[in-house]
Amino acid sequence: MQAISNNLAKGPYNDGMPGGRPPTKKASPLGQRIAQARQQAGLSQNELAQKLGVGRSNIAQWERSGVTLKPEQLAALGDALGVGVEAFLGREDAAKRGGGPVGRARAVFERVSQLPRATQQRILANVEDALTAYEVRKAG
Repeated sequence: MQAISNNLAKGPYNDGMPGGRPPTKKASPLGQRIAQARQQAGLSQNELAQKLGVGRSNIAQWERSGVTLKPEQLAALGDALGVGVEAFLGREDAAKRGGGPVGRARAVFERVSQLPRATQQRILANVEDALTAYEVRKAG
């Protein structure tokens, strides 16, 4: 009996190769947002389709074509990908504005978020100390 090599699955041509045909036309803005959210969630079209209970071809069509999705489909898609429906509508910036720091503070904290965790903790400890001192001065 001849042994079958198991090394084919680990070959250089099998890692990171995209599946399916390349698109022939540019995706719609909604399709681009769906694809981007799916990729950020780390899901393949197959995995997303299984979560939603639809076929993979549906996901491919949503990402490639200008389709109209029902509100309940958008809600289920948002739940599966961990994003709000606003993200698919292109309104994610409006939703983000209410939540965190803006302007210079936002830029500084985004830079801090790129640093190693230990450095982040030291910076946050300094910020918390400064806030506590401010609150004590304000109250006193």
